Amino acid sequence: YGYRKTLEKQGIIQSMSRKGNCLDNAVAENFFGILKTELLYSQRFETAEKFILSLKEYINYYNNKRIKNRLNGKSPVEYRALVQKT
Repeated sequence: YGYRKTLEKQGIIQSMSRKGNCLDNAVAENFFGILKTELLYSQRFETAEKFILSLKEYINYYNNKRIKNRLNGKSPVEYRALVQKT
């Protein structure tokens, strides 16, 4: 109750997906599925610090270098720049 009141006071609208419905946030679910497959399942991390470093490197790779067919063969950053020009 206190958490919801704090959000309300800050003008934040709380949004939660329904139980068992991954389509409520398909974009995030897709990203985390790819992240797990390409980063987490393929290696073990000796420390939390090494995991955090690898995660930051992966997110940089995902946003700037990893091409996506749905984005006409461009990375998310390249596609956003292209769309913003038009």
